[in-house]
Amino acid sequence: MIEFSLDEKIMILLYSPGTRSGLIAELKMMQSQLMISEKRLVRLSESVLQKLNKMNDAEFEDMDFFE
Repeated sequence: MIEFSLDEKIMILLYSPGTRSGLIAELKMMQSQLMISEKRLVRLSESVLQKLNKMNDAEFEDMDFFE
């Protein structure tokens, strides 16, 4: 099972429309609006996207981001 850091979980809760594919789309849209100076958010969102791409929809639905 893929583990998410607390910061990653918070980002997921803030941006997730409820589906893995929807979250991926929202994070990519958010990344396109970031300023060059927002390197920490770029790194954090890239980390979340990499982990989301390693899982399938069923695994995402089974995740409990409130733990």
